[in-house]
Amino acid sequence: MMKNLGKMLAAGMAAAVLAQLPVTAMADQYADIMAAGKIRVATDLAIPPSGMLDDDLQPIGSDVETARLLAEDWGLELEFVETTGATRIPNLQTNKADIVISTLSVTPERAEVIDFSEAYAALRSVVGAPADSDISGWEDTQGLAISVTRGTTQDTHLTPQAAERGFTVTRYEDDATLVTAAVSGQAKAVATSETLVQQIGERNPQLAFEPKFTIETFDLAIGLRKNEPELKAKLDEWVETNLKNGKLNDIYEKYHGASLPEEMLQ
Repeated sequence: MMKNLGKMLAAGMAAAVLAQLPVTAMADQYADIMAAGKIRVATDLAIPPSGMLDDDLQPIGSDVETARLLAEDWGLELEFVETTGATRIPNLQTNKADIVISTLSVTPERAEVIDFSEAYAALRSVVGAPADSDISGWEDTQGLAISVTRGTTQDTHLTPQAAERGFTVTRYEDDATLVTAAVSGQAKAVATSETLVQQIGERNPQLAFEPKFTIETFDLAIGLRKNEPELKAKLDEWVETNLKNGKLNDIYEKYHGASLPEEMLQ
């Protein structure tokens, strides 16, 4: 009798513990997204040509079209969650967004807190400055103030090197503000994507900003929360399919004026 009572009590306690576990611990986010019929995508709409607003204030850009293609292929309504470089991952962690499609570079530091799909695009990170600036490598950055967008890979990469190499890091809250600072001559050098440097040059031909040297070439991938194997598998499959059929390359060419790296298309 006592043994049976002990077993009953133990079973009751175990059931109580399970009942108190968060539902999300055993959830399948892919199933939840499909059941809801909607996918919430965090995208920065202030980083042309990846994300921006047209004259009618409608989202356009390579990341915007990538998100639209995904939603269309999966038969889902698309909701954009506007974000900045610094809030992309927090939007995932606080469940404000289901995924991130927003020039999100794959880095070891980020991989510790979120998961990534297979790469759908690439980003060449550079130091840019006016054409007449005598800069060709890190050895020429001593004494410079290099401007970055807060929370980006450039911020993460440059900050630990600043004291050793003798430059300072100036941070702007979003890419639009960074571009404005460079176009106006306030920012003398920037660390950002090659595409953004080219746009700065086009907006102020007198300064003629141009890439001076490459920091690194990053894979861009879709960000998702940890421990969602079904969602990751479905995203990987979708990326692979649309790289092979050329749709992701078409989107990239349309907005960036160049093809994706050849190795991504094989």
